[in-house]
Amino acid sequence: MDVSLSAPATRLPAAVPRERGGGDARLHLLDATMFWSATSGGVRRYLRAKRDWLASRDGWRHTIIAPVVTEPGMVGVPGVPLPGAPDYRVPLRRAAGARLMQDLRPDLIEAGDPWRLAWSARDAAARLGVPAVAFCHSNLAALAERLCAPLLGARGARLAAGAARRYMRHVYRGFDLVLAPSEAMRLQLLELGLERVERQPLGVDVNTFCPARRDPRWREALGLPRDARVLVYVGRFAAEKNLPLLARAVSCLGPRYWLVAIGDGPLPPSGERVLVRPFEARPEGVARALASADAAVHAGDQETFGLGVLEALACGTPVVASAAQGLAELVDVRVGMPVARQRPEAFAEAVDALFARERAALSLAARERAEAHAWDRVLPQLQARYHRLLGREEDRAPRPAPLLAEMPR
Repeated sequence: MDVSLSAPATRLPAAVPRERGGGDARLHLLDATMFWSATSGGVRRYLRAKRDWLASRDGWRHTIIAPVVTEPGMVGVPGVPLPGAPDYRVPLRRAAGARLMQDLRPDLIEAGDPWRLAWSARDAAARLGVPAVAFCHSNLAALAERLCAPLLGARGARLAAGAARRYMRHVYRGFDLVLAPSEAMRLQLLELGLERVERQPLGVDVNTFCPARRDPRWREALGLPRDARVLVYVGRFAAEKNLPLLARAVSCLGPRYWLVAIGDGPLPPSGERVLVRPFEARPEGVARALASADAAVHAGDQETFGLGVLEALACGTPVVASAAQGLAELVDVRVGMPVARQRPEAFAEAVDALFARERAALSLAARERAEAHAWDRVLPQLQARYHRLLGREEDRAPRPAPLLAEMPR
């Protein structure tokens, strides 16, 4: 691991006075992330939802800074292509990123990844004297272990995971608050010795993702038999998503079962009765597919939340998913089938058992669970955290409605 990434800034200048340009009295939130591209998923949907929600309310303005700029109003920072994921770019110059953030004069900075931009965010926040928040969207330790296992073996993978945990502790300890999207991730961050960690679930647009998106023409366009049982996966085609497991599970099932995988990435699934469809940029298109399938499937065992699964639930579509990490907090027997073993046979058995149950009851429960995570319920909670960091009294910020699916603290 490049030790220069983890070296804390030294001799930072004292906090500089901040003036809001043009007499703008609104609070300025700056989000910084490298997890933004034309084909990115969860982080981009979170930032878009937050941007739109804040725009509909007085008192805030919002800027997104990223190495890939795809929309008006964003600010670009130089970066180089990420090996294995060329749609993403990695900023390398910590000081340049910090200067750019400082020039934007935000009142609060949120870092959406733990790499160079996180260090830049820490530096800029220190110079400006403003709060710095980190949102932990990725389980670096689990990712490091998975990537290193084929090259270094089990022992090497454990060492890599340990190094990743040390790095996470080093970068995140410099933030005023670290947000975790699931209880599982919150506990892992606390185990690193971090103290300022809170669970902040992600949300879903329940108007876009809804059962009314179901469209028989979507199924007809697949060219499958009329009695086909269609399973859908939507997301990146990456190693941690365990897509080969899903393909093998389908091969274990009868000829009526098909897997439709929609997304982009270096490792698309293949196999008997597997259809691969390109990345769908339009949320309405994703919702149409999710609502029209018979079930959604997700075999990832490193998900910090599982936004795609939540979107399927909002469409009233039951889900078969790994009973691991964030997915275990979204999927239970009320809304689908959690799978404890990462084996194709176990997923096949769970899918088969799902189709033996009453679909109407599953769909109703799925929708109810998603409604508890509607953005209009989740984002007021996030805004209250921002106000608290900015030193405002609680009664001056909207009080968040309790989340029905909130885990005990």
